[in-house]
Amino acid sequence: MTHRALLALGSNLGDRRALLQGAVDALPDVVAVSDVYETAPVGGPDQGPYLNGVVCLETDLGARALLEVAQQCEAAAERVRVERWGPRTLDVDVLWVDGQKVDEPDLVVPHPRMFERAFVLVPLRDVAPDLVPDSLLDSLAESLIGGPDAVTSLGALLTVAASGSEAG
Repeated sequence: MTHRALLALGSNLGDRRALLQGAVDALPDVVAVSDVYETAPVGGPDQGPYLNGVVCLETDLGARALLEVAQQCEAAAERVRVERWGPRTLDVDVLWVDGQKVDEPDLVVPHPRMFERAFVLVPLRDVAPDLVPDSLLDSLAESLIGGPDAVTSLGALLTVAASGSEAG
């Protein structure tokens, strides 16, 4: 039985857009992808801006299997983990899997900070508006526009590969 899963993508090293598209292409069962947003880094050392997005999957994979796929995508992008919240070629986080809760040392679903981060909430709203109520974005509105959490839409830069039918 399939269920909805949501994964966040981020990149601030190399060809950021190409790295995000590579992840979208490598992920199984993608049915929708958000616009791409440019954001300032949150925490960590001084570093360049990120491109962020969220993908929606209709999959039979559970949270643990999705984490393994996410880590494979990061490895393919030659991600090196040197410093917490440091710059990276690709970051893929499991945000949400319908009907599943996981609380393990290396995996927490729903993601524990997904509702605190504008760089997740704004693209999440593109593909899963039911999870992001207006009141939540309203509470972040001031910081989203010109503030420290500013999120700038770059539009629909990523595509979902066609699987026998038109994809967008």
